[in-house]
Amino acid sequence: QLQLAESGGGSVQAGGSLRLSCALSAYTKPPLYVAWFRQTPENEREGVAAIDTRNGATYYGDSVQGRFTIAQDNTESTVVLQMDNLKVEDTAMYTCGARFGITPSRLDPKKYAYWGLGTQVTVSS
Repeated sequence: QLQLAESGGGSVQAGGSLRLSCALSAYTKPPLYVAWFRQTPENEREGVAAIDTRNGATYYGDSVQGRFTIAQDNTESTVVLQMDNLKVEDTAMYTCGARFGITPSRLDPKKYAYWGLGTQVTVSS
């Protein structure tokens, strides 16, 4: 069964950058979508960015558009999230998810069935 493992979280000052990685393993065919989500204790899980592994098409939440970039490596086994110009409000637990079927709701966490354990990102002012 597909497994996902995140890495790369940490603490950074506002305006800085972090790079998160989501390593995929134990699959016989790659998932159709891999996405990053984030959640704080006060808020519901929010879709940050998603990538269609067939063609590399990307999708972003409004709050991160222009600052975050999602990409997959050539082996399709790792999806990275480059986060630039980080803001205090980007502080959250970041988790990657994967989905095998087609959906127009690529940033809806309810559409994803496979999850990693998450990695914490903390941005200080």
